[in-house]
Amino acid sequence: MARVELQGRCDARFKRVRELFEAGFESGAEVGAGLCVYIDGREVIDLWGGFADKDRTRPWQRDTLANVYSTTKGITAICAHQLVERGELDLDAPVARYWPEFAQKGKAEIPVRMLLNHQAGLPAVAKPLAPDDIFDWGTMTRALAEQEPWWKPGTGHGYHALTYGWLVGELVRRVSGMGIGRYVREHIAAPLGAEFWIGLPEELDARVAELH
Repeated sequence: MARVELQGRCDARFKRVRELFEAGFESGAEVGAGLCVYIDGREVIDLWGGFADKDRTRPWQRDTLANVYSTTKGITAICAHQLVERGELDLDAPVARYWPEFAQKGKAEIPVRMLLNHQAGLPAVAKPLAPDDIFDWGTMTRALAEQEPWWKPGTGHGYHALTYGWLVGELVRRVSGMGIGRYVREHIAAPLGAEFWIGLPEELDARVAELH
């Protein structure tokens, strides 16, 4: 396997980080990757290398985009907390105050904070759904509004791995009037000059790294 030449820069204090990053390529564990680290607002590491596709035809670039998967939960939570900070959303208020349909199946008293901290008992939908239903916001939020909690809310945690985006995203939509993708663009990404999307514009598809 040819040695991957890393691009970018790394503060000398973090030489060991660079070595470990490089070792991923040398072992074959990584095909392509990027790593950027800021400390106190200052960039200390910005490295990238390898390829953005499994056939190794597209070099990984500084602006290659990657799917961040569950990290999106954090961004969605930030949107909700912005609304809290503005006084538009109350963490202790019932979800149903903002999303009336959510009150079904004994969920009338579940507070907003339990959607954010994975205590709401809604990690899955019992109702059979078609595979393509996950692409329909209305179908998924209706299914969650109709879902009975899998445990008594507040008595335990259960990672809402696949439902968090609809649960918290629907709260953001109800309060702000914006879908979560638009809210992120206008209130998170644009002010920071960040290239982050929930719902990637089609014209940027060519910049996205393949998952392999």
